[in-house]
Amino acid sequence: MAQLVIRKMELDDIDNVMQVDAASFSSPWPKDVFQQEVSSNQHAHYFVALVDGMLIGYVGLWIVMDDAQITNIAVHPDYRGNNLGEKLFQYACQFAIKMMVKRLSLEVRVSNTVAQNMYRKFGLVPGGIRKNYYTDDGEDAVIMWVNLS
Repeated sequence: MAQLVIRKMELDDIDNVMQVDAASFSSPWPKDVFQQEVSSNQHAHYFVALVDGMLIGYVGLWIVMDDAQITNIAVHPDYRGNNLGEKLFQYACQFAIKMMVKRLSLEVRVSNTVAQNMYRKFGLVPGGIRKNYYTDDGEDAVIMWVNLS
């Protein structure tokens, strides 16, 4: 049985995170954005998922006062379908609750019904649409949110 470890992202993780990001998204983030998020943004909290020591996913969230916003979450395509995304998302939610967050929200592609269904398992509900949200293709995003308290 593979061992899953979720821990705080470190600067040394960024190259591997970028590989997951590039395999997961058509518009991956540049390295300097990850570096700034991990080293300088006081609101940002990023975590990585490792299976048998190999970085296979990550999740990021911003916490401002009592609101949390998931900035991104990804699991390498080779590791999808094993509930690792759920475990990573659950970890982020539990972290937010420990930080006394009252509401958690995120944006997800209208076409990404797999992710939407996973978020629903955690109580998130659609709250609106952001038109032309994604810069790579202009796809709309569904805003989903949940009260944590």
